[in-house]
Formats: sequence, C-alpha cells, structure tokens
Amino acid sequence: MTSSAGGPGRSANWNLPNAITVVRILLAPAFFWMLLADAGHDGWLRWAAAALFIIAIATDGIDGHIARSRGLVTDLGKILDPIADKLLTSGALVCLSILGELPWWVTAVIVVREVGITVWRLVELRRGNVVPASSGGKLKTVVQSVAISFALVPLWMLVGEWVHWVNGVLMSAAVVLTLWSGLLYVRDAVRLARGVRDAH
Repeated sequence: MTSSAGGPGRSANWNLPNAITVVRILLAPAFFWMLLADAGHDGWLRWAAAALFIIAIATDGIDGHIARSRGLVTDLGKILDPIADKLLTSGALVCLSILGELPWWVTAVIVVREVGITVWRLVELRRGNVVPASSGGKLKTVVQSVAISFALVPLWMLVGEWVHWVNGVLMSAAVVLTLWSGLLYVRDAVRLARGVRDAH
C-alpha cells in the first residue's frame, strides 16, 4: 500500500484493506503446512497449496487498490502489507528448498534482499521517511509471484517435464530483478543518508 498523510481525517487502522492483509498473513501457515505435508508427492495438498498461494498473493493488488481508491491507506497498512508479501514469498521459497525443488542459494539471495530492504523501509518509516516501491521493485514483485506460482503448480503432471525449463527461466529472471531492484534501493539509501547529513 502507498503512503498517506497523517492527520485528524486519517483512516482508522482497522478497515477492509488491512483486514484483507491480516487474512493474507493468517493464510501463510496453512499454505506452508499443505506444501510441506504433500512432501513433493504432487497430490491434492500440493494443488491446494498452490491455489492458496495464488489467491493470497493476488489479494495484495486488491487491498492496495481499495486502500488507494477509498482513501483508506494507514500507517498500520504500510507496515503489515510488506510483511504479508515477504512472509508468503520468502516462506514459499524456503519450503521449495526444503523439498529439494529449488537451490538454497536462490532462496538465500531473494530472502536476504527482501528482509533487508523491508527492515530498512520500516526504519525509515519510523523516522518519517516513506520509501515508495520503485518501478523496478514492482516489476520484481510481479515476476517473483509468477515464478513462485509456476514452481508451486505441478504443471509437469499435465504438460510434461519441459515445463521445468520454463520454471528455471522465470526463477532466474526473478533473481536478476531481485538483485537489480535491491541495488536501486541501496542507491536510494545512500542518497537519503547524504541528504540527512547535508541537512545537518
């Protein structure tokens, strides 16, 4: 969700967009359990886990649109929204690595970047500096979501093993965009720090 100015007319924290975000957070443990309980057998639990992830990650755009269009953006939403996103995506990557379907180095690169940037943005938010998602960050999020969705859905059972090549290309693109957008945030952090130092 994007930022909004504070003040007397600020929306109450407990509104529809934030409720959707909280539901997304609560769905994460169920998703993790189903994926790991399937244990790589590609049974109904795997399909259910994949469907739950896709539905949950799709609600990010829904709650964001509602918040912006109805003036319901809150400080709580700014904190919970990235937490929900990172919990789902990072948790999915960790589970895929546990199942042996994704190299641990891929998971480590993405998770370290996601956690690091999220913590930095929250620290800046506490200082009164809102760091909006960059265009690179938004593209990264979309590609990550698509790559993870393809990795979760056992399409190889329907179309054949060649789909693993598609999964590999998508995940590679996600890694590249994750690193690239991370470097953009590092650049922004350096500029922000210089601006604070110059102001003093």
